[in-house]
Amino acid sequence: MGQPTINSGMLAGMSLPAGDHELVQIVDASLADAAGRAGPWLVCRLGCTQCCFGAFAISQLDALRLAAAMQKLRSENPALASELKRRAFTWIGEYGPAFPGDVGTGLIGDTESDRDRFEEYANEAACPALDPATGRCDVYEWRPMTCRVFGPPVRMGAGDALGHCELCFNGATTDQVAACEMAMPHDLEQQLIDQVPTKGETLVAFALIR
Repeated sequence: MGQPTINSGMLAGMSLPAGDHELVQIVDASLADAAGRAGPWLVCRLGCTQCCFGAFAISQLDALRLAAAMQKLRSENPALASELKRRAFTWIGEYGPAFPGDVGTGLIGDTESDRDRFEEYANEAACPALDPATGRCDVYEWRPMTCRVFGPPVRMGAGDALGHCELCFNGATTDQVAACEMAMPHDLEQQLIDQVPTKGETLVAFALIR
């Protein structure tokens, strides 16, 4: 199978909203604070890659951040940039035919049927940003928000129950988990997402080839 036809210029000319740097700083500080309270309950470490398998949706803000990563890597580490692009095209070549959306744009479909199909989509696939030899994320500095908050207890929206990595907090009580909750600046993130002209969610593989 040849490479799929993809609109690689979809994010061309777009830049990250000015507030993205602030968002990343807030989230990273919140993670450090939650991790400090969690102590040994939080077992996340380099080489633990369970969260790096399975397709997951990312925002267009995340996609722009990854595109910025690729631009920087093409200048500073072209070999790595080329390898990431190769992995992304390989990923799309293998899983693209079943993608519940538009392979040309990388946008996940927004119908109920598309969302249902996405629940079972590419669940065993390794993220193309994962270095299989080291278990390291090759775009860690620019990783999507989903990756930044995976591990500690987090509420994904107002009123949502706390969720955390199934490998963490083994044996912890409900109160102990709640005491380690990671605060999230959801409003700021949404404000920045709203500033990105392209709407809809996509995947890491498509963002890496923009």
